[in-house]
Amino acid sequence: MKRSRSILLTLLALLTASASAVLFALPASAAAVTATFAKTSDWGSGWEGKYTITNGTGAAITSWSVAFDLPAGTTMGSYWDALLTSSGQRHTFTNRSWNGTVAPGASVSFGFLANGSGSPVNCTLNGAACGGATPTTGPTTSGPTPTPTATATPTPRPTTPSPTPPSPTPSNPNPGILPKHALIGYLHSSFANGSGYVRMADVPAEWDIINLAFGEPTTATSGDIRFSLCPAAECPNVESEAEFKAAIAAKRAAGKKVLISIGGQNGQVQLTTTAARDAFVTSVAAIIDRYGLDGLDIDFEGHSLSLNTGDTDFKNPTTPAIVNLISAVRTLKARYGANFVLTMAPETFFVQLGYQYYGSGPWGGQDPRSGAYLPVIYALRNDLTVLHVQDYNSGPIVGLDGAYHTMGGADFHIAMTDMLLAGFPVAGNTANMFPALREDQVAFGAPSSVSAGNGHVGPAAVQEAVNCLVKGVSCGSYTPRSGTNPNFRGLMTWSINWDRYYSWEFRNSHSPFLKALP
Repeated sequence: MKRSRSILLTLLALLTASASAVLFALPASAAAVTATFAKTSDWGSGWEGKYTITNGTGAAITSWSVAFDLPAGTTMGSYWDALLTSSGQRHTFTNRSWNGTVAPGASVSFGFLANGSGSPVNCTLNGAACGGATPTTGPTTSGPTPTPTATATPTPRPTTPSPTPPSPTPSNPNPGILPKHALIGYLHSSFANGSGYVRMADVPAEWDIINLAFGEPTTATSGDIRFSLCPAAECPNVESEAEFKAAIAAKRAAGKKVLISIGGQNGQVQLTTTAARDAFVTSVAAIIDRYGLDGLDIDFEGHSLSLNTGDTDFKNPTTPAIVNLISAVRTLKARYGANFVLTMAPETFFVQLGYQYYGSGPWGGQDPRSGAYLPVIYALRNDLTVLHVQDYNSGPIVGLDGAYHTMGGADFHIAMTDMLLAGFPVAGNTANMFPALREDQVAFGAPSSVSAGNGHVGPAAVQEAVNCLVKGVSCGSYTPRSGTNPNFRGLMTWSINWDRYYSWEFRNSHSPFLKALP
């Protein structure tokens, strides 16, 4: 988010990263092709799974098909590195065009998310048992079951899993805290920014999450975050602190969520030491307690996050500023419990650019900020309520179709959001996948007006993008790899103040639109 009109981020000329499949060389310990399952993450109401196909024979295979059943009450979610067809509780994953060939002694993998507590059973690989023996007994679920074969022809794009019985466990770890499709906005509470001050009591009821902009550090590396209302000299109509607190309490009583947003364009936050980490926890908790807030929004921009040379694995970061931020947020989450609301508003440079470039790269020379939000998002994915990337103030970004996408229409929102809903290989390494987020964790950010940021488009284009992501219609030339996403969370905007300045166009257009979505 920006206090003034932001300067367009300029993407550096970086080394080209290969998007080809990377195969792990393994010893051929058994004369069979096997598929091994592992739960790589489990958050109670759901989990992330991974199958690794290993070729233990002396000849290459050119395609694979892994099929299994999920028990009743466990349903399939997003998936990556494979194509999926489903019939009832039987799910069949086939290779993509780039990972079907597996050399002798090598392996490839695919992953997916599931809702519920059950694990896969009755697994077959190319029609034989996944362990390399005789196929197990067929699925016990009723209804037709597809017969997997080694020559199954995948569809050009991944399809949405077929409807399955709803899980008795909600996929959202914080059930009931938000409407299915939410309207999220930033409120300039500590400054005016030319758009005028909006008192908390005057924020319209349509805004479901209100992010107070901004809490800022005393110095970039102190971790000591401060927040105060806009000075009267800058905002003549500012309310008293008592009135501000009372208005927040009224919003929360009406079911709205009010968060403190940390960072912004001017608020560089670098938690390079454990002392800064601890100061961050103490000071942010003091702000939450003082004003009676629901949680935290992380809006780190500029040079707040970057990766040290050699920090190349987003799943196991070593950069102190990254590690300390993750630790600090986990501490705050533990302090406030299950209903603590956590949102993030990174720029595309720090997230989607990671598809091409991650940190300074294997040979150095790349911008160390490239993709630097990915380890934070990944580590906190089980605590994250909503990720709403800023689809503005951005340079061109390569999407999952291999094409550059630029701001100015529905296409950019579709392509950028699809990356989060489908998952993507980091720096083109298909052995290092950033897994898809749950649908209810994903929104996208758009400027509320031409004065709010570069990349503003009218309501029609924004809604065109949402209809594509939710319903699979009006997608233009881009086909979402994530399929349809009926639980897509909603829209964020910078900002409520600028929307008021332009006669509430964003709110008036998008609030009823979101409420009308299925």
